Order: sequence, then structure tokens, then C-alpha cells
Amino acid sequence: MCGITGFIDWQKKSSEDILVAMNTTLNHRGPDSGDVKLFSSVNFQVGFGHKRLAIIDITETGKQPMQFQHLWITYNGEIYNFSEIKDELIKLGHQFKGHSDTEMILHAYDQWGEKCIEKFIGMFAFVIFDQNKNSIFCVRDRAGVKPFYYYFKDGLFLFSSELKAFHEHPNFKKEINIDAVGAFMQYGNVPSSTCIFNNCHKLKPGHTLTISLSEISSFTQDQAQYWNVYDYYNKPKSKIPFDEAKVETEKILQSACEYRMVADVPVGVFLSGGYDSACVTALLQKDRTEKLKTYTIGVPDIGLNEAPYAKEVANYLGTDHTEIYCTEKEAIDLIPELSFYYDEPYADSSALPTTLVSKLARKEVTVALSADAGDEIFAGYNRYDYLLRYGKKMQQIPSFARISAASLMQLIPSNSIPVLKHKYNFHNRYEKLKNILRDPSSERIMLSLSQQFTDSQMNNLFNAEVKQIDSAYLSKELKKENYSPLSYMMAIDYQTYLVDDILQKVDRATMTVSLEGREPFLDHRVVEWAAQLPNEYKYFQGTKKHILKEIVHQYIPKEMMDRPKMGFAIPIANWMMNELRDYLESFINEKNIREQGIFKWEYVEKLKFDFYNGKKEYDVKLWYLLMFQTWYDRWMK
Repeated sequence: MCGITGFIDWQKKSSEDILVAMNTTLNHRGPDSGDVKLFSSVNFQVGFGHKRLAIIDITETGKQPMQFQHLWITYNGEIYNFSEIKDELIKLGHQFKGHSDTEMILHAYDQWGEKCIEKFIGMFAFVIFDQNKNSIFCVRDRAGVKPFYYYFKDGLFLFSSELKAFHEHPNFKKEINIDAVGAFMQYGNVPSSTCIFNNCHKLKPGHTLTISLSEISSFTQDQAQYWNVYDYYNKPKSKIPFDEAKVETEKILQSACEYRMVADVPVGVFLSGGYDSACVTALLQKDRTEKLKTYTIGVPDIGLNEAPYAKEVANYLGTDHTEIYCTEKEAIDLIPELSFYYDEPYADSSALPTTLVSKLARKEVTVALSADAGDEIFAGYNRYDYLLRYGKKMQQIPSFARISAASLMQLIPSNSIPVLKHKYNFHNRYEKLKNILRDPSSERIMLSLSQQFTDSQMNNLFNAEVKQIDSAYLSKELKKENYSPLSYMMAIDYQTYLVDDILQKVDRATMTVSLEGREPFLDHRVVEWAAQLPNEYKYFQGTKKHILKEIVHQYIPKEMMDRPKMGFAIPIANWMMNELRDYLESFINEKNIREQGIFKWEYVEKLKFDFYNGKKEYDVKLWYLLMFQTWYDRWMK
């Protein structure tokens, strides 16, 4: 895990000092070493920067930017099966100086060209400069684990693991994309491939971008897709018996987990006590004599405390377990730092505990496995349960009755409903239910459950017209003959919420403390297999993640695991009412909003007033506004 950055400048107005400044912004991603390489020709300049977190081949032979003959690379990530590919290359006559996966990539590209990425199992974002062809080849891994931003305007192409590097180039124009702001206010992140700035993009997962350096006019933002999750959701469902499917699923998961233990530095596992992390831990510990290092966090002050459950699982499996209990103040104190590390607006409050547990783990290990994507692949989210249980029933309710119910709910604050007002995430769900009642189609339910502001609310919030961006939320790639509400939601989530929320959160939270995060469930072989399993293997008679749970129960008693899903629930409503109220007021006030010119102060003022006076269901909306304002203050002033 590292940080990469660089540029192509057809105007030849860049310098090594600029490149060094861009690279320095990524120190937290790679504290072990850093270097730059500047190439100049008659027609262009190419700059490569790299900040290294040494994981594999921690000697000098693993340093970057790295050269092999006419090829140069700057690379972020890990190719877990690099040893097998390296052996294949040696048989073809290749010779290696070290044992890094970086060197293997260069040789693989030299041998097979762009097709080499089809062999890679891993997470990666890299750029290769071919000096013979005068071309640049950019690639991002299939699931989008590793970030890749790029910018093009006026003959300048910039790329980086994080946006903050762009600010160091004097010709980068940070003009806000108002449509991206609109997307952020609906989703809590800026969906791929859009970026918060004009002329700036995210390379889509499973895509490549090739650039000819011969002249500026040859540059194109067209991307080539080399992998697509819909290719597997659009295949006929397997007819394999459940018991055989369970055995094969475990084999694939076992392989994915073992690959992610390969490192020349200490490795640990994040253990929350839930099924996904318990699965990863159980599969890794079952055949090992040495104890895995596992880590969990509890913040009892705010009701976030899975630590006792995680400890029970750790004791049963026999891991070397560490737990830390943080105070509410420690979590709150992290909030001002978020806008620096998440240098694009980002509003998932679970970034706080994820960062805290990363800080804990980094004291002992350099690599930590997490269990992200278990929900998206094996149907674990409550919204899947909701759609399958109630979707058809709600569609059968007469429209006038549904609309009347939604109108009545609009008059009743969620905070005034006894008992339920104390339930996990009730206020947010209450707000979403109003939208679903108005249109209970699968597509609308998916959008309603994903969005915070409705289209009409967006019109009231923004001064200018905000257009809907082109994102995977609107995908129609699932063929009709393969359509089911469950497959539809999981495929959408895999390309949206997973990439732009979960993976961004884990990447930034771990990189904040120079920790490499690895996700076994994001091995592409897992989703390729699971997408073709019958839906009832994943969601069976009201049980979510059925096949995964059956695998876990082979190693951990069912009675130890069966409990309600907790999640990283942060009490942002209570904070904004109390501890964070002054902080909120310092950013969301009439002076700031009017000077900024993006939002209508009258609507923002009413939102605050309603929230302070009992409409607790507006907490996430207000939090999104707060996170945008803190980002704006950090990066636009």
C-alpha cells in the first residue's frame, strides 16, 4: 500500500519541485521512503511520484518509481498471486533483481501487454510509462479497492491516490462541480466516476485509461473496461446443490484469505464479532498453530460496543486478541481531521471508529485484514431484507393510501414516536420510509434507501439547478431474464455504496496511520462465484447471508453468533444537539452559506430549526451539510 501521483504536461510548465510537493502530500500513505522521476522530451513532460509503505520486498530493490528496460511504473496496491506469475515469467526467460510484486508487474506488462491484468489477483492502481511507444497506461483494480483520481485541462494531466496532491500544482484549477455537490448531498459521497472538481474524475473500477503522448489532441477520457460484475450476475444461476455450493464457497474464501496473509511485515485482522469478520478469522486460524492477531474497538459512551462479542469469538477461536475502549471525546476530536484525509466531501460517520481501530492496530502490525463486501456479495444488508419482505406488499397498497400515510408521517416528527425513537437508526429509516411509500418499485426503493435528500428537497436546497450525474445507481445492465430485486440491489451496491463509501472509508482510515487494509471478500473470484449462486443460498426464508453463516457455524457455535446486526452507529443527532452544536454553528450559519452561494440559506435555516425542535430524522441531512462545509473550509478558502 502506497501513494502515487504524477503528471503529463504538454505545455512543459511543470518542474521537479512541483512533483516533489505533490508527492509530499501523500507522506501518510507511505512513510518508509519516497522518490520522484521527471522525464522531459521535445513535446511533453512526464512526472512520476511515489510514497512507499514497504510490505513486500522491503529492501531497496522494491523502491519506486521502478524501471525495467523502456518501462517505468508507479504503483499502489498488492498483487497477491505475484509469486505464481513470477514463476511463469521466469520460465519464459525473465530475470528478476528482487522479489517485489512491482517488478513482476513491469515484466508481465512487457510480456503480455495490457492483458497482464487479467492474471492479477489483488488490489491495485498503477501507471506505466512506455518510453518506446510514448504512451501512458493507467489501471484500477476490478472492485475499486485502490483509489485513482485524474484531472485534465489546458494540456495538463494530473493523477494521484488522493486529490490533495493536485492542489500543489499551480495550474490545477479547483472549480467546484455543482452536480457533484448535489450527488454528495444525496449519497454522502461523490459517486464514481464524477469528482467534486470540474475536469477531474475517478478512474472507474475495472477500467484502464491509455494516453498517447505524441500530441495534446490525442488525449481522450474514454476508458476501456476489462472487468464487469454484471458479466456474472447476467449468467444463468448455478444448479449446484447447497452442500456442494457451501464447500466450494469456503474453498474460494479460504484461498482469498490466505493470499492476503502474504507479507514481509506483521499482519492482523479486524474482528467486530459479526459474521463477516468472524468468517475471515475462523478460516485463517483453523489450520494455524500460531495465533492470529485480532483487533476490535468499543466506544461504550455512545452505545458502540461490539467488543464483548468480538472477545468471545476471539477466545473461542484462540486468537491473540486486543481490544481498546475509546471515549466519546476521542471520537469527537477526530471530526476536524476528516476533511484533510477525506479530501473530497465524505459523510459516513463510521469513518470515526474505523480510524480509531486502525490507530490501535498500527501499533503492532503494518497490514490488517477487514471483512468489507460480505454484505454486498452475500445479501447482508437490512434493506435487502426490507425489500424482499415488504416490497411486493407495499406495491399492493392503493396509491392514495400510501401517499396519505407519507403525508401524515411528514407531520409527525420521528422523535415523538415512543419506543421506536430509541431504536438503532430509526430516525433515518423513518425519513426514507416516507419516500418509499410514494413509490415502492424496486428501483425507487433502492434510490430512496440510498439517498438522503429527495429531488424536490434538492430543488429547495440549491440556488442553481443541479443535474443528476451519470452513475452506476442508474445502471440498466442487469438483463431482464436474469432480473430479481435481490440481484439488482446487490449489483448496484457493489458498484456504488461499496466503492464510494465503504472502500473510500477503509482506504483513508487505514492510510491515515500508514496501515495497509486488505479485504478477502473483494477477491474478484468471490463475487464471480457468488453472483451465480441461487438467490435462496444467500437469502433463505428471512435469513440474510445464509450460505456464509452456515460456513461460520462449522467453526463457531450458532448461539454465539446469532444476534442483531449492530454496525458502527454514531449518535450524530445527539452530538449536533449538544457537544457539536457550537462547532456546527461555526460552519452552518447565514454568513458562510450566503457567501458560498451554493445553498439557499432559508432552507438550511429551516432544516436546522426543525432539527433542533424535534425532527431528529433530519440528523443525517444536517450532518451531510456539516461535512460539506468543513471540506469547503479546508480546501476552497
